[in-house]
This record gives sequence, structure tokens and C-alpha cells, in this order.
Amino acid sequence: MQSSDIPNEPVDYSPERRDFFRIEDRIGLEIRKLAPGTAMEEDAFDGDHLESLKAEFRRLDQDVKSQLASLADKDRLLTGLIKSLNGKLDTLARIMAFEQNPLQPEDWQEVTLSEGGLSFFSSTPAWQPGDRLAVRMTLPPELFQPRAVARVIEVHPDSSGGARVHTEFARIEDSDRQQIARHVMRWQIRQRQKE
Repeated sequence: MQSSDIPNEPVDYSPERRDFFRIEDRIGLEIRKLAPGTAMEEDAFDGDHLESLKAEFRRLDQDVKSQLASLADKDRLLTGLIKSLNGKLDTLARIMAFEQNPLQPEDWQEVTLSEGGLSFFSSTPAWQPGDRLAVRMTLPPELFQPRAVARVIEVHPDSSGGARVHTEFARIEDSDRQQIARHVMRWQIRQRQKE
């Protein structure tokens, strides 16, 4: 499915997890356990008051992209400049949002991440298979903050009393999935450059 088919709509995601390339990365990770009766659409991170602004931002971003497509045929130099300025504004917006709600040191951890889900270490055996989690990730260096509802599929206790928790994304917006895909791709490029 292409992103243009269903823009900004949530998708149920439970394909074979091996279909996605996984990376080992250090990201910001915020997790909230969802109560059994909680609707998947509810915002567990108290961002409801920003939803109208975010919707307006997405609308303006789509406007810029559609106008750039027609401008590209007429003036490539101007199109390139506007794309750079648009990217600069996006980055500035992410930095400002991150500075308003900085993550604590314990929120940064090593994870295995793919478009289909993630696994992380929990210092306590708090999670069980079948639990639903609201997940917000902060992906450096771009500071994208994709969100998803994840389902715990496996928990592997370790000798320290903690556990490795494996999840799959049960619900994720297409735009959030694309942010993860771009992050994974950029991670791969950086790894190749180190070789």
C-alpha cells in the first residue's frame, strides 16, 4: 500500500514480523500500559490539546508539497530552496517540541526497532503477552516522535530480574510508520559509511 492511498489514517499492522529490516539503536522510549477497555484511539500522552494544531500543520505540509510538485517543472533552483527551507522549519519544530518535553536519561535505551514493532529491556517483569502498550519513540538525530499501540507478544525474563519485551505494532498511523522506515533507512546508510 502506498502512503498516498490512505493518507494519515491508522492501519492495523500484524503481518509476518520477519518482513521488516531490524536495527539495534538507542532511542527515547515512553511506554504507557493501556487498560483492557481503553480505546486504541485515545491519546495516552496527553496531546489532545495539540491535535487541531497538528492537523493544521499536516494540511499546510501537504499544500507545500503539492505546490512544489508543479513548481519543480518551472524552476528547479527555487524548488530546491523551498524544500530546504521547509525541511529547516520541520527540524526547528521538532527541536522546539523536544525542548518543551525533554526525556529523562532513563527514557533513552537500546532497542531493536523495525516498521513492524520493537523490543526493549524492562528492569521489572511488568509486561505480559497480550498487554497493549501506548508507545512514543524519539528517533535521533531527526527527533521524529512516532507513536503506536503495540501488543506484547513475548517476554523473556533474565537473571537480573528484568525482561526483554518483544512487541508488534497493533495500530500505527501511516505517517508514523513512514518516519520509522526513514529512520531505519538512514541508520543503514550511516552504518555503511562507517565500514
